[in-house]
Amino acid sequence: MRARALAAGAVLCTSLALSGCSSQVADMPSLEADATARPKEQGGYLPVNDVPRDRETPMISPEERTRIEKELQAARDRQASVGSGVRDR
Repeated sequence: MRARALAAGAVLCTSLALSGCSSQVADMPSLEADATARPKEQGGYLPVNDVPRDRETPMISPEERTRIEKELQAARDRQASVGSGVRDR
């Protein structure tokens, strides 16, 4: 039991020591020639209130939407009937 606690402590100490090096590793230059350079300053916040404008035309027609919904309902019913047959066994 004591050996297990010592091993867990050693793993914890090692992981903490290695995690302190992550910032230096992240700033190292890349070995790849086509890698993009890391920006010196972090970018600002993303524009939260900048929403795209509404579409002028719907993505699919109402008839197409109705057809797809019926197909999905039929597929759900088929899966339910297959699933109930498996449970009965």
